[in-house]
Amino acid sequence: TKGRVKKGVNEVTKAVERGVAKLVVIAEDVNPKVIVAHLPVLCEEKDIKYVYVPSKQELGEAIGITKACSSVAIISAGEGDGKELLMKVLK
Repeated sequence: TKGRVKKGVNEVTKAVERGVAKLVVIAEDVNPKVIVAHLPVLCEEKDIKYVYVPSKQELGEAIGITKACSSVAIISAGEGDGKELLMKVLK
């Protein structure tokens, strides 16, 4: 099965607030930083792990879109390599 993600700061914020995000990925090169500054705090409040990646362009490409993406919430990993990687990160 295919994994499910929410992309963009608004969708990610909603997924975290609802407690459905398994992992949040935040791009470090977002400008201004205030756009994503609330996400780590919110993740910690909801006990959801988060990681940073260097590039919003690469983050977008990693989830299969051509546009840059400030943040992504992984809702479910699907099957295959992605699921195994997610399980390692969440441990």
